[in-house]
Amino acid sequence: MGVRMLLSLCCALLLSGQLPAGAAEYPSKVVTVVVPFSAGGPSDTIARLLAQTMSGSLKTQLIVENVAGAGGTIGAARVATSPPDGYTLFVHHIGHATAPALYRKLTYHPITDFEPIGLINDGAMTLIARKDFPAKSLKELIAHVKANKDKVNLANAGVGSASHLAGLLFMAEIGTDLTTIPYKGTGPAMNDLLGGQVDFMIDQTTNTTSHIKAGKVQVYSVTTPQRLPSLPEVPTMDEAGLPNYRMTVWHALYAPKGTPKPIIDKLTAALQAALKDANLKQRYAELGAEAVAQERATPEALRGHLKAEIEKWGPIIKNAGVYAD
Repeated sequence: MGVRMLLSLCCALLLSGQLPAGAAEYPSKVVTVVVPFSAGGPSDTIARLLAQTMSGSLKTQLIVENVAGAGGTIGAARVATSPPDGYTLFVHHIGHATAPALYRKLTYHPITDFEPIGLINDGAMTLIARKDFPAKSLKELIAHVKANKDKVNLANAGVGSASHLAGLLFMAEIGTDLTTIPYKGTGPAMNDLLGGQVDFMIDQTTNTTSHIKAGKVQVYSVTTPQRLPSLPEVPTMDEAGLPNYRMTVWHALYAPKGTPKPIIDKLTAALQAALKDANLKQRYAELGAEAVAQERATPEALRGHLKAEIEKWGPIIKNAGVYAD
């Protein structure tokens, strides 16, 4: 092939967008952000707000695609095998760190099969119960469930969900195993809690705040070290009597392994710009979530955080004997 023909072919490929990412100006087309849960949930909301804001910095559209199922592992596997060109990204929560302990046949690894871009937010959780539950404080609730552990049930949104993990941690902290009822998502679990079919659950403020403010459920505490501006009257676990309980539902942004560093750098810069956006920070705050500080919205910070969370949750899940095939 002559030099002139080779140059012509390269120009044609460049114009068609088929050159590898990094060889062409990135981004030159729509970027897909995979969320491994159904539309309308907290992860979906977090991701859509972020995608909308990052679109301005990157000067291209970021669209969210929901690839739900198997506690987020179907969407994760899809991204792990996607081309590492910067046009498929991934937003996942704490479940990305717990998947290795929960799933025996995981086809990917959260660390080795993804390029970390940065943390996005920390989200609080609330311990709530059906409106007519007899306990009126956290101390009363703990005493009640210990005395009635065969009669009390704890709902969650499914194996591997944030509410499931929060429940495991709660049972470990109080030293009592309870009957847990997994649902296929937060919506059905919340509906049954509101209807009085289940007793209590620990779930994200994204799902619980409106029901708390409407007086439809009892609330005992938030899982963060400080009270929330959105729920200032609700005590922390420390204040309510369970000082060792700490849990936030963090989300983070990833790309497939092998995505070129110049693209990761550009995405990190866009993420940091988005997290400084006043409107995004306000919208997150309304959901009970807090955009992370700039130094945490980096690949290095996310890599360290993910490793620490895998090490934290592995023993808790193993000791609980919980697995998902």
